[in-house]
Amino acid sequence: MGKSIWELGIEDLVRTGLNLHEAVEFNRILKNVLSTTQRSKPTEVWRELMARRALKPTHPFELHRLLYYSVYANWNISTSGPPPYWFPSLDQSKLTNLGKIMELQGPKLLGASYKDPISSFSLFQKFSIQNPEIYWSIVLQELSVTFQKAPRCILDRTEKPNGRWLPDSMLNIAECCLRSSSRLLRDDNSLAIVWRDEGCDNSNVNHMTLKQLREKVTYAPLFEYRRFIKYIINIADYNQRRGLVLSDSLDKRLVANALDATFSKGDAVAIDMPLTVDAVVIYLAIVLAGLVVVSIADSFAANEVAVRLLISKAKGIFTQDFILRGGKKYPLYSRVIEGGSCKAIVIPVTGNRLEVDLREQDLSWEEFLSTAKEFPRSNCYSPMYHSIDAVTNILFSSGTTGKPKAIPWTQLSPIRCAADSWAHMDVQAGDVFCWPTNLGWAMGPVSVYSSLLVGATLALYHGSPLGHGFGKFVQDAGVTILGTIPSLVKTWKDTRCMEGLNWTKIRYFASTGETSNVDDDLWLSSRSYYKPLFECCGGTELGSSFIVGSPVQPQAFGAFSTASMTTGFVILDEHGIPFPEDQPCIGEIGLFPIYLGASNELLNADHDEVYFKGMPIYNGMGLLVQNLLQLRRHGDIIRRTVGGYLIVQGRADDTMNLGGIKVRIKQAIDHKIVNNKA
Repeated sequence: MGKSIWELGIEDLVRTGLNLHEAVEFNRILKNVLSTTQRSKPTEVWRELMARRALKPTHPFELHRLLYYSVYANWNISTSGPPPYWFPSLDQSKLTNLGKIMELQGPKLLGASYKDPISSFSLFQKFSIQNPEIYWSIVLQELSVTFQKAPRCILDRTEKPNGRWLPDSMLNIAECCLRSSSRLLRDDNSLAIVWRDEGCDNSNVNHMTLKQLREKVTYAPLFEYRRFIKYIINIADYNQRRGLVLSDSLDKRLVANALDATFSKGDAVAIDMPLTVDAVVIYLAIVLAGLVVVSIADSFAANEVAVRLLISKAKGIFTQDFILRGGKKYPLYSRVIEGGSCKAIVIPVTGNRLEVDLREQDLSWEEFLSTAKEFPRSNCYSPMYHSIDAVTNILFSSGTTGKPKAIPWTQLSPIRCAADSWAHMDVQAGDVFCWPTNLGWAMGPVSVYSSLLVGATLALYHGSPLGHGFGKFVQDAGVTILGTIPSLVKTWKDTRCMEGLNWTKIRYFASTGETSNVDDDLWLSSRSYYKPLFECCGGTELGSSFIVGSPVQPQAFGAFSTASMTTGFVILDEHGIPFPEDQPCIGEIGLFPIYLGASNELLNADHDEVYFKGMPIYNGMGLLVQNLLQLRRHGDIIRRTVGGYLIVQGRADDTMNLGGIKVRIKQAIDHKIVNNKA
């Protein structure tokens, strides 16, 4: 055990990298903080240090580390839970998305029990489980979701086994992403996407407005006038008179119309390329045209590409000739054609000319766009409206626990992921949302929908996120919400590649995909005066996270503070019996099955067997008094601590996939220990 905060002296501060003058000044501030707090309440000490912004991003990280661990030197995790590092203020909480809703609706929904967003959050979350129809009727008004045909209700519980969400409704979720919205304070001139290419660190950040994005996807100035324009005037003449100018070299050719000319409605079309502006345009155009996106990560080897193309029965695939990383070109098209024989549409990674020879059936990007010229509807585009249950995207589980599962996303899935980002990452209109990822992983579509359905700006870096270039883009683009994975943060910290950058515009961080490390999270949060880092744990099959952080709750490093809104769960003992609510425990999690956005089928496995078979029947908390419903399996082992924090402990099946080989977790750990010793 190291020194407590009360025992630190100037020499300890100097050892962190401060010079003597800096150490003396910091020691003065520290002693002043300690004089106003109680020795028995370390959270007060940390909270006061944060309130005064005593620890600055420019300070050596060793100083941050020393202060955090010395403040909590005598903290007992077993009796107190993980130590909190961030505390929402009452004023801050009332400005969050959830806080505004709670202040407006809380007294009506919770009655005299409602106090304020911080005190009443847990009560409101439980209310959302018990009354999902009410919660979703409120939140749908906060998103850019417009129905062509309104649902007859929020949830039809008479349809078995787990009800039907937004029944009979019709919409096109991609069109919703491209609409202006007075409610979201988003007009045609609002920024939709900002981006920068790797190697252009000193260039201005590129900007694309909502109107420009819509034109790139559809070249229709306004959806509302599309039918009128179609029959009355030529679109080019209309644009000239309105003063509208194409944002690029699309040459008046529609991506969506080119899709119609190349594929048939309902076809599955894959995307295997980095998450670039072009990838976003292609993704939205595929959905707009009534086709189905097949998401494939650009890191996959040819055999992995082949498996996904085969399962999805993809009729085509969008890709690049190469991937550009660190100034080097890595083959992508060659991997794609090795993996499948379907038609490939190939985009040059730089310039306008491909640097590969194409197969006879394949098309360059220019050739693909030219197919729209002869299409009868080449002057405008009407979205294909589908039922809410229509599949728009086929994603694949990571395969870390076995064979990847092919998971269809319906139009409910984007609504769910956007709503969770709205509630738990507090994504608001005007935010700049950046999460380095790929459309082949769930976080790719989540990032697109969490930005465009909420009115935020999507920030994309066309290159590797591992180095200084990405960090400078975060600074220059004014990113306000930054998503990460723990291994990425570790690289940033260990290489010190982000030194000298200003990330203080960031309001919130988020992390998913791997187990977090406290030191790495401490470093990341310190880059923006200890803004909270929200842990997210979910699944592709859920379209969301089931346990997360919250901007109206204190946060602890490496821990989840709550279940997501409307998500109910229990933790099961070894006999499948739920532990009492809020009791510290450890066991497999069982999710309540009434879950908007969750999957109800798999393309290559028995959905019921994977997610429900063998799970207990439960009606706890008086929630499901009329129907005993079977819990949904997720497979994670969860520890609930004192204070109600949640920590993921591993998988219930005790296996993981390393290099394509399924092994027991204990074996993997033992093997790593042996190798490290060697």
